[in-house]
Amino acid sequence: MSAGLDLAEISPTSSPPVCKILDYGKYKYQQKKKAQQSKKNQVVTVLKEVQFRPHTGTHDIEYKVKHVKEFLEDGNKVKVSIRFRGREIAHSDLGYALIKQIVDMVGSLGIVEQNSKMEGKALSLIFAPAGKPAVKKGAKPAGSGEGEGEKKSPEAPVKQAESAVKS
Repeated sequence: MSAGLDLAEISPTSSPPVCKILDYGKYKYQQKKKAQQSKKNQVVTVLKEVQFRPHTGTHDIEYKVKHVKEFLEDGNKVKVSIRFRGREIAHSDLGYALIKQIVDMVGSLGIVEQNSKMEGKALSLIFAPAGKPAVKKGAKPAGSGEGEGEKKSPEAPVKQAESAVKS
């Protein structure tokens, strides 16, 4: 009579309580597998930081903003911080102008998640990606039809056209 099954209470708060006869070891194993699968499908967002100074040159700003855009395209959040040293803190308006310039350069790739604020001697702003992460550069989507050895010969359309003319 012993089949190795257990009586498990599924919903104790309902009226009447719901119980089920099942193999409890198998049930725990399935729950563990479901948890692993849901953890595997999670998207982890990383906070990247790009630092500027109030007197950073225009080319350096463009170069660093290019990195900010790449981080956002990969689906990461980006913290832009402007570090003030010494008496530069008296000219925080330069930092706010630089933040506005960076926001304009990033454009629609990122959404301002946290507006600019002073944290000690640093002015910071956090961008979040605007949409889904893009496909990595150089990666072809599956089933694109043009892998190695699958290249279509230039004669194929000619043969199709000739057969259409004959019929």
